[in-house]
Amino acid sequence: MPSPYLLGKINHHGLNGYLQIFVILKPMPEKEKLRIDKYLWAIRLFKTRTLASDACKAGRVKLDSQNIKPAHEVKIGEVYQVSKGPDRKIVKVTGLLENRVDAKTAINFYEDITPVEQTHAFKSMFHAPVLTRDRGTGRPTKRDRREIDDLKDDYFEKGS
Repeated sequence: MPSPYLLGKINHHGLNGYLQIFVILKPMPEKEKLRIDKYLWAIRLFKTRTLASDACKAGRVKLDSQNIKPAHEVKIGEVYQVSKGPDRKIVKVTGLLENRVDAKTAINFYEDITPVEQTHAFKSMFHAPVLTRDRGTGRPTKRDRREIDDLKDDYFEKGS
């Protein structure tokens, strides 16, 4: 559980050299309202707030298997399923964060409870066929290309 106050560091290059300023970051009080699109952007799951909002509108952000709108109010303890391309994350809210902060600070406000089997890296390591060609053989001929396509099609039909 995150502490009620987090110590943040701001580096400033002044005229006399290097200066570090320490700032106390306070999480939002639980009573204030925070939209899901702003929260997902603040914890760095999406690069922009617009992308987070578009993901909500497209049904890629779910709460209890239900699509939610970008204006949905975030509450501590809720668990969201977020799909971003081939990646799927399951995120539990541990604190409310209104402004975007660095990644080290952001991880204090959510818990990634995604099973290892559902991570993209795990899936791609075991499920993607690896096709290699010997170095110096050149481009595949039309016949080679058809054989490669047939091989891929057979693999994905059996795997489904």
